[in-house]
Amino acid sequence: MKAPLGKEVVKMSGSDPERPQFLFVKVLASWGRLEAVTQQMGYHPQYLDSFLKMQHYLMHMDGPLPFDCRHYIAIMAAARHQCRYLVNLHVLQFLRAGGDPQWLRGLDFIPPKLRNLNEINKILAHRPWLITKETIEGGNGCSQELLRINRKRSLDSCMELDSLRERMQRIHVETEGREETWLLQQDREEDADREVTGATNLACYMQDPDFGYQDFARRDEDQAQVFRAQDYSWEDHGFSLVNRLYSDIGHLLDEKFRMVDGLQSSAMAKRQGCEPSVFKRGIWNYIHCMFGIRYDDYDYAEVNHLLERMLKVYIKTVTCYPEKTNPEMFDRFWKQFKHSEKVHVNLLILEARMQAELLYALQAITQYMIS
Repeated sequence: MKAPLGKEVVKMSGSDPERPQFLFVKVLASWGRLEAVTQQMGYHPQYLDSFLKMQHYLMHMDGPLPFDCRHYIAIMAAARHQCRYLVNLHVLQFLRAGGDPQWLRGLDFIPPKLRNLNEINKILAHRPWLITKETIEGGNGCSQELLRINRKRSLDSCMELDSLRERMQRIHVETEGREETWLLQQDREEDADREVTGATNLACYMQDPDFGYQDFARRDEDQAQVFRAQDYSWEDHGFSLVNRLYSDIGHLLDEKFRMVDGLQSSAMAKRQGCEPSVFKRGIWNYIHCMFGIRYDDYDYAEVNHLLERMLKVYIKTVTCYPEKTNPEMFDRFWKQFKHSEKVHVNLLILEARMQAELLYALQAITQYMIS
């Protein structure tokens, strides 16, 4: 997904701390390498800065999960979409954090509490509308007796809140670990950093590999109901719950959502004959619709008007089947658009997809807390 020679490049001059070169230095200091996906986000440095703050907080700051476990969960998340680059990147970080090399033999060699995350990871990755409060309970890896006792305790007790904080961080690591996949899958692996590409057996990090995305509109009627955004939204419900259970992460997530919405897209919208906000909302709501999230105040006929067929096919592939995307597909859609504009579309896709996963997970956590 690199810009063709002689075409648009990331501007590197100047002394603004939000310019890419300063942000790239932050990445090198934190990760010891400049990842391919970071270079792509460098086309939109304000968003990149927000993304890096979120990732640093999640993977490097104090929290309920040990650092090696965070990277192992990210490995599990990236493996669901067959992103070998990210799997190997987090394998290296896992080992540097003191992780047990035996765990890299697969899920059969990790602690049960981590292994029990497989179900939540699988559902969030492909059909998040299936997640329930029972899924959240099972992902905790506790016995039914302990769950029964915990439910009797006040939700304000330290033990219960610590348990919920841990589950919250696991969910965030899973969703964040997948987030980069939607940009990276379009890079050829042979063009990526040689140190983090190899013959890793991705299958050992997941169970039920045939479980994948299923069109929400074609689901069995008894499996899920349409998710009404007016009944449970990020702004009114998710944000406050996240901040309660995992301090400051809600602010960082909200900043990232707002940042991608605020990116300049006047050229893209002008080509489609509409206002930037209308164009971006069309993409966002189209993605949420794929996962059963509907907005009563939106006319979904606008989607067909705003998004040409080739763009809709591209968005759905990247959203639901990122492992099937490739550089040719990226080059083929919107040939008249700049590379940075295409990256902007990808950022909209990954943030809309991430928020969809979080809404289902947070609603399930809410139901668990009040049960």
